[in-house]
Amino acid sequence: MRINAIIVRIIKQFLNDKRTLALMMLAPLLILWLLSLVFKGDTYEPRIGAVNVPAPFIQILESKGARVTTLSDADADQKLDTYEIDAIIRATAGAPEITLEGSDPTVSKAVLLLLQQAYEENNTGGVQNRQLTINYLHGSADMASFDNFGPVLIGFFIFFFVFLIAGISFLRERSEGTLERLMASPLRHYEIVLGYVTGFGIFTIIQSSLVTWFATQILDINMVGSFWTLLLITTLLAITALTLGTLISTFASSEFQMIQFIPIIIVPQIFFSGLFNLETMNSFLRSIGLITPLRYGADALREIMIRGKGWSVIWPDALVLAGFSLLFMLLNLLVLRKHRK
Repeated sequence: MRINAIIVRIIKQFLNDKRTLALMMLAPLLILWLLSLVFKGDTYEPRIGAVNVPAPFIQILESKGARVTTLSDADADQKLDTYEIDAIIRATAGAPEITLEGSDPTVSKAVLLLLQQAYEENNTGGVQNRQLTINYLHGSADMASFDNFGPVLIGFFIFFFVFLIAGISFLRERSEGTLERLMASPLRHYEIVLGYVTGFGIFTIIQSSLVTWFATQILDINMVGSFWTLLLITTLLAITALTLGTLISTFASSEFQMIQFIPIIIVPQIFFSGLFNLETMNSFLRSIGLITPLRYGADALREIMIRGKGWSVIWPDALVLAGFSLLFMLLNLLVLRKHRK
C-alpha cells in the first residue's frame, strides 16, 4: 500500500505538470523527426566549374552526379570565392588543374573522389594518365574535420551557456522578489531591461573573449581572419542568447522548467548551424533555419575563421544577429509591462 501511494503521487505530479509531460513525450519525437529529415535528405551533388574541359568528360562528371557549369576563368574564380561552386577543373596544356574551395574537408574529399573516378572512366585524350594538379582556395589537404566544425562549436557553446545562465539568473531575480522591487521603483521598463542586459552583457563579453581566445590560441583551431572581427560576432551571438534567455525565463517558474526549454529552443538550432550540410535538406527544413540565430552566427564564424573574410562579407549576418537582439529586448519590454499590469 505504501508503494502504491508513492506511485499514485508520482502519477498525479506528472499529470499536474503538463509542461514536463509534454516535454517527455513530444521532445524526443521532435528531435527524431529533425534527424530523419537531415539524414534522409538528398545526396549531395558536388558543384564543379569547368574551364576549357572537353564535353565528353563533362558528360562523365554529370553521369556521376556532379552539377557541372561551363565557365570562363574569371567567372569560375568569382563563383569559387563566393562558394557557389565546390571546385574548378581546368584543362591546361600540361596536367589538368583542380582548385578546391576547401572550407569543408568532407566536400573536398567527395569532389576529389568523383574526379578520380571520372578520369579512370575517361578514355579520350589520355588525360587519365596525367597527374592532377590540386590547389586549395581555403584550407589544405591536411585540414581536419574539427577545423571545419570548430567555428560552429564555438558559436554553439557560447549561445548555449549564455542562454541557460542568463535565463536562470533572471528567473532568480523574479523568484527572490528583486525584479518586483525594481518594478515598484520609479525606474521605467526600458531602463530595467537595459540595466539587466548591460549587467549580464559585461560577463557575456568576457566569456566570449575567453572562449574565442582559448579556441584559437590553445586548441589551435584553424583561424585565417581577424580575431577582432571574430570577437565581434561571438559577442553579438552572446547578446542574442542573453536577450533570448531572459525572455524565455519569463515563461518558467523554476530552474527545472528553464532547462526544459533547451530541447525546444537550443537543440533544433544545431541542425541549421552548419554541422550538417544544408544543401541536402529539403526546402521546408531550410526555411525553418532562417529564424534561428545560431545559423547566422555560425555562418559568420566560418567565413572569418576558415575563409578569412572580413566585415564586407559578414555584415549581413552581424546585422541579423543585432536585429534578433533588438527584437528579444523589445519582447522583454512588452512582457515586463504585462507583468506589471
